[in-house]
Amino acid sequence: MDQITFHHDTVLSDVHMLLPNARHLMIRLNSVGQPVFISKFKIFSHGESLDNSDPEKGIHEAEKYDDPREDEGKDTEGKDGQEGVEGSLESFLDEDGDLDITHRPRKIPMGGSDRDLVCPVILKQSNPSLEEEENMDDGVQSFEDVIRIEHTMATPLEDVGKQVWRGAFLLGDFILCNPVMFRGVTVLELGGGTGLTSIITATIAKTVYCTDVGEDLLSMCKRNVSLNRHIMEPAGGEVRVRQLDWLQQDLCTDADVEFSWTEEEVVDMYNNTSFIIAADVCYDDDLTDGLFRTLYQLCSNFPHTCTIFISIEKRMNFSLRDMDVSCEAYDHFSHCLSQLQDLVDGRCSFRVEQLPCNFTQCLLYERIEQLELWKVTATPLTRRV
Repeated sequence: MDQITFHHDTVLSDVHMLLPNARHLMIRLNSVGQPVFISKFKIFSHGESLDNSDPEKGIHEAEKYDDPREDEGKDTEGKDGQEGVEGSLESFLDEDGDLDITHRPRKIPMGGSDRDLVCPVILKQSNPSLEEEENMDDGVQSFEDVIRIEHTMATPLEDVGKQVWRGAFLLGDFILCNPVMFRGVTVLELGGGTGLTSIITATIAKTVYCTDVGEDLLSMCKRNVSLNRHIMEPAGGEVRVRQLDWLQQDLCTDADVEFSWTEEEVVDMYNNTSFIIAADVCYDDDLTDGLFRTLYQLCSNFPHTCTIFISIEKRMNFSLRDMDVSCEAYDHFSHCLSQLQDLVDGRCSFRVEQLPCNFTQCLLYERIEQLELWKVTATPLTRRV
């Protein structure tokens, strides 16, 4: 098996870096040679939901839910974690006030250092029965409340859909907190990626069309849907993984193409979609333009009002062009929202509003202030013949 190589232009989701409870198990390489991991995410019940007003509570919940690093770097001095943190931080500062990291000494192998580097090789794929045993050993009280997601890490920008992002959790929280709104409806997700939000939605909704592009990504999404049927079937929900390219005008209905639409599905999607959802998909201006063109095209052909929910993380980057911190992707997203609301063409009207993110947190992730949730209400002005 080829060596796993990470390039300088790769992107890593904060979920994989910061989520304290996730045990990322590498299980295989995908068709393009990327390592595939499987992680578990618990849906907390109302009685154990995380309280956003108490950050410490979220930390304690994370410690309960199988933190493999619980013995690393714990503070032993400060009370309530304050004095110890400050003291330990000062001890790592040099005379200029910069962070001075002391590296662990490397062991010099016996007989010199001309030994070849060891690269990870997968000898055996995971066994489903062993995975179920592992779920029981993890101390998770209810397997029915655990979502298992296959994903990659540290991908090029064009493959970030194969990772798990905080926006998917935020949108999932909102859906879980509004079961009456989503119960029994048809939902279309744009840029579904690993399928996490669609799977959560299908625990309440009747039919979820989870769409994206790329055979490898869609295959991963389909695999995740199969892995999580146990949490969707009790509610009668179903996720259908389908191809939808924002840069194409028409849906693919070629029966010979995998993940294509049937004619019946196209009719069902246009006639019955009550909600369109999209989680953290606006990171490239061209793709953002394609998203809004797709939203306009879809909603202009719906015979009914449709509500769109878009989650986004406002990412700040230093721009060499401006020599300042900027949020160019977010600024372009905001510009597109304004254009959509100001659009007057006699076919469809759009009303835009930002929703407060103070709803209950049912999933374990870091809900930072840069996470936003937007609601767009699309109302057709003329009846479709």
